[in-house]
Amino acid sequence: MATDISLSTADQQAAEFQRLQEHLCALWRPSNEFDERHRHVLVVPSLSLDQAELQKIAGVHYYEERLLYSLIRLRNPRTRLVYVTSQPLHPSIVDYYLELLPGIPSSHARERLTFFAAYDGSQKPLTQKLLERPRLLNKIRASLDLQSAYIVCFNSTPLERDLALNLGIPLLALDPALLHWGTKSGSRQIFAECGVPHPDGTELVKTAPELAAVAADLWERHPDLQRMVIKLDQGFSGEGNALLDLRSLSPMAPGNTTHRQRSNRLQAAFRDLRFQCETETWSHFEHKIHQLGAIAEVFIEGEHKESPSVQGRITPLREVEVLSTHDQILGGPDGQIFLGCSFPAQEDYRLQIQAMGQAVGENLAAKGALERYGVDFITVHRPHSTPSWTIHAIEINLRKGGTTHPFMALQLLTEGKYSPQDGLFYTRKGQAKFYRASDNLQKAQYRGLLPSDLMDIIVSKRLHFNSVEGTGAAFHLMGCLSEYGKLGLTSIGNTPEQAEEIYQRVVAALDQATPFD
Repeated sequence: MATDISLSTADQQAAEFQRLQEHLCALWRPSNEFDERHRHVLVVPSLSLDQAELQKIAGVHYYEERLLYSLIRLRNPRTRLVYVTSQPLHPSIVDYYLELLPGIPSSHARERLTFFAAYDGSQKPLTQKLLERPRLLNKIRASLDLQSAYIVCFNSTPLERDLALNLGIPLLALDPALLHWGTKSGSRQIFAECGVPHPDGTELVKTAPELAAVAADLWERHPDLQRMVIKLDQGFSGEGNALLDLRSLSPMAPGNTTHRQRSNRLQAAFRDLRFQCETETWSHFEHKIHQLGAIAEVFIEGEHKESPSVQGRITPLREVEVLSTHDQILGGPDGQIFLGCSFPAQEDYRLQIQAMGQAVGENLAAKGALERYGVDFITVHRPHSTPSWTIHAIEINLRKGGTTHPFMALQLLTEGKYSPQDGLFYTRKGQAKFYRASDNLQKAQYRGLLPSDLMDIIVSKRLHFNSVEGTGAAFHLMGCLSEYGKLGLTSIGNTPEQAEEIYQRVVAALDQATPFD
């Protein structure tokens, strides 16, 4: 029975939410495990993050498509899946994912798949749109067997908790009371507790004068510091970062002036911050500091740097599993915006960051965290040192991220598993698999292409994923293509070089089919 959350006190809501969450142990199974039991999965791909920050991402309202790889659960013959979006999905996009399902007729999966849409393209989280539509919620509730259902989401906030309480089913996600551990400041605290190396930084502050004062403290601890990063506490995909160049402020360096003078000069210099989002301004950024808080952190210098990450999962049984490692592909003015990734991370440091990611996961599990987490790192190559790579943890993400859906695509298409012994992914026949993926294959000349046009181009070049050979390209964010010329792509190969070659052949095929005038 649904809970009337409007009549509940905060304590009653918290107790009821915990009661619902206890059912996850009996309901949940990994998405790659064959499960013949009766299950209902409600997928709510809401990006319940700061909406102003999200608008910095081109075509972000199409990112609700990124959880379509959750259809992998329809491989289980008695699983039913309900997928909710802000706007209806084009049927051809749904057909594409159903055709990817191995080992089951697409018609059988289609019969167990239901879609609902809020028909609302406004800049609100999808979950909020659902809560504002009680009639739609009633229809969703009626489509579920509440005794065997749970919710899957992109990230968890009080909105997702309220949705779980309203529907009376558990949420396979973090308790929103623990969201602090996924912020920039919370990440730094966990790294310190785990003994994981991370750049020196400041406490969380909420005004520009406070930020200038703690930044001055940081500079005084590192008199030779060249640059520091200013980070909104809840920035997304690197878009909430800005770079402060200290080299032009050398007269204010420690030893030359007082702390107060240095703070005042830093505050004035904030107007010249180098923002990673090209549309950002200082006045808007300062407003976000008041809302979200910000920290300053040492910028890691180095001629040869990589940006690997570790993805893990804390199961309802409180088991911590490392799922993958990646080398992230970053862009923007200073290489801080996530563009894509390659799997796995380099062999030189793969197992080291895996161990650090495991330690972070165990710390999070002890705090009561659940489901997906990611840890981002920066590694610097120092060829004349031992070890030759210096590792710095940067942040923790307590949500599904840009590396989640490519790895789910790999699982969906190959039915293999990750090996923590060497950090590779193997099919059932023991073939190692590698991929290159991106959320940001974007060119103006691609605008106007429909999903069907994309398929015509890729199939004619024989680049679509081939289930016999186990290589080829799989796509996501196809709804974004016509309006923004933007597409998501995962190219899978038997070697890193083959995965990269397939990726480049896809780009070349699209370029050839859409010559730029």
